[in-house]
Amino acid sequence: MKNEKRLVMALVVLVVMFLVLLGASGDFGSATPQQTTEDESSLADEDLIVVGFSQLGSESVWRATHTASIQNALSKENGFFLQYSNARQKQENQIKAIRGFISQRVDYIVFSPLMEDGWETVLTEAKDAGIPVILVDRKISGSSDLYTTFIGSDMEEEGRKAGLWLENDLARRGRADDPLNIVVLTGPFGSTSQIGRSRGFMQVASQHESWKILAQESGDFTVVKGKEVMAKLLRQYEDIDVVVSQNDEMTFGAMEAIAEAGLTTGIYGKMKMISFDGVKDALELVDSGKINCDVECNPLQGELLAEVIKKLEAGERVEKEYFVDELVFTKNNVSDYLSDRVY
Repeated sequence: MKNEKRLVMALVVLVVMFLVLLGASGDFGSATPQQTTEDESSLADEDLIVVGFSQLGSESVWRATHTASIQNALSKENGFFLQYSNARQKQENQIKAIRGFISQRVDYIVFSPLMEDGWETVLTEAKDAGIPVILVDRKISGSSDLYTTFIGSDMEEEGRKAGLWLENDLARRGRADDPLNIVVLTGPFGSTSQIGRSRGFMQVASQHESWKILAQESGDFTVVKGKEVMAKLLRQYEDIDVVVSQNDEMTFGAMEAIAEAGLTTGIYGKMKMISFDGVKDALELVDSGKINCDVECNPLQGELLAEVIKKLEAGERVEKEYFVDELVFTKNNVSDYLSDRVY
């Protein structure tokens, strides 16, 4: 089987080299054409584990770090040959990429699904082809038989951590029963992060009759959309006590809108700001007191992914889920982690 796959990959190499000579460019890989050609031309001579990786996009610093973590771990030096595709926030692009990986007869398919629904047909095709599928960062709905394992964050637990922080902060201030008006900036509706973080936060919020969710609107995990949605919410609601923003990029945009409205956030501000991800720029705002709490979503998943694939190669049993370690950052602890933050 390996030799057959190598033959198919060698044919793919010839096509890619021909396209490069014609000046064409593909969507596979972040390497330059010269680097890709060099790696592919040596593929037939080396017994590398061939992995097709479809990333959902590049909407944030977090996502870029996640991609780099996987690219670095699944390197030629570590025994892998990686085919990379950026779906640019379109599910049809991911489905096309996965079908391309199937036709190339890669050893493993790895992808971070843009949405939870809509994967049954293409993943059934991968299963029929005998190619194990590994989900990273996000999950899919439907049958768990369509993928081998999941590696990433417990999004529901992240949402719960945010709710518990707010609950504990209010209790500490003697304001546990005070009325609280909350707006939530979510990720794209239907994504694992939006579903999990919303569900986890609401599990805590539902225990507090005094907490009122004024609105939940998607900011698409981007600065621009986060600012746009926050500006609209500020026009709609005069008294917002808490902003829950489901990623740091939206938080940056929301804070711009709040500042332009002449309002403040954070420890000494009018609104409490709760964010997710824990990128360095956001942690600096936690340190300065402008973000009250940032729930970490760890993008450094590449090494764990490589370990799991090598277990599968060795015929070892793997778990159905692997969760990475994550923290909750506040003014009290963030300075311990800032200097080591690489993203």
